[in-house]
Amino acid sequence: MDIISQLQEQVNTIALLALNTFGTLQRDAPPVRLSPNYPEPTSKPSQETINGEHAKTTSANLVQAAKTFDALVAALPLSGEDEQLKRIAELQAENEAIGLELEKQLQAAEQELKQVQEMFNEAADNCLNLKRPD
Repeated sequence: MDIISQLQEQVNTIALLALNTFGTLQRDAPPVRLSPNYPEPTSKPSQETINGEHAKTTSANLVQAAKTFDALVAALPLSGEDEQLKRIAELQAENEAIGLELEKQLQAAEQELKQVQEMFNEAADNCLNLKRPD
């Protein structure tokens, strides 16, 4: 897998972990009093909420995924603008050459199709006219 695909995969992983982490933090957050005018929250936090181990684990996984992403970004090859432009020109020339080859093959295929269609029409006419081919 190339580095760009790895980066895309890591971004997807970070997005999934972030969603799960934020959801876990929201779900496990203990109730708080918004204002002295409101009554005390009635629900008691569970032992899991008080422990917060799941939240710590998911947060640690998110941080680790971000570090992996940073390592992948650091592994990207650094090249100057001139090198990039040279590579782009090479790729464009290669693309043009392949395009010309494909165009030649397409023309040859169209010509062959035309010949086959003519032969088919001639054979069909011969069958309809009950003539024997010459």
